[in-house]
Amino acid sequence: MFKQIFEIFNSNSLYEQALEECHEMLDIDLTMFKASIQSLRKSDSSEIDIDIYAMDKRINEFERDVRRKIMTHLAVGGNEDVGSGLVLVSVVIDIERIGDYTKNIYDLAVTHPKKLDGGVAEDRLGEIEKISYSLFEDSIDAFKNQNIDKARNLMGFYKDNISSQADGITNDIISGAVENIQAGEAAAVALYARYLKRIAAHSRNLISSVVNPFERIGYPE
Repeated sequence: MFKQIFEIFNSNSLYEQALEECHEMLDIDLTMFKASIQSLRKSDSSEIDIDIYAMDKRINEFERDVRRKIMTHLAVGGNEDVGSGLVLVSVVIDIERIGDYTKNIYDLAVTHPKKLDGGVAEDRLGEIEKISYSLFEDSIDAFKNQNIDKARNLMGFYKDNISSQADGITNDIISGAVENIQAGEAAAVALYARYLKRIAAHSRNLISSVVNPFERIGYPE
């Protein structure tokens, strides 16, 4: 579905500008994601070399601008572009939400006094972290290049490799199956697993726009 939008981009249209802004938002998200992981998991200090809060505000500004451009284009361009406009407006919401969750990870790093260790859940947490980051990175590439085959291959990663695993960690902590972990540490691990799950979910929504019609964005092909 989303590939059809590219047929419209024969000139410097508002649609083209909106898509370029979506690409820039994704690049900002990835930078924030990497820095927030570094702060929470690799350092005893929350100090990083970027201003995540300023970058998050920039993403919010981009989202509003994308909406404005799409609305203006549809107002003057006719009804034939409505489907494409709806897809792009849906996608930009997922991109903005990824930025919010990366900011949440950094907020967790600021609150948590030392680098976060998952204790007996560390191996599972580390694997979710690795897969979530890789999924987002690959999703950006598939979206920017409208690579349908790559998007299809990525679609199945979320449920088996991230969603169920993240829920397993959270459920184990709540049920008391994760032992020898302090309350603050347990809460931080559960929150981190949840944030990774949500980032991965929005990554899946992003790539689903490459293979699905508008009404099935966020669902299996």
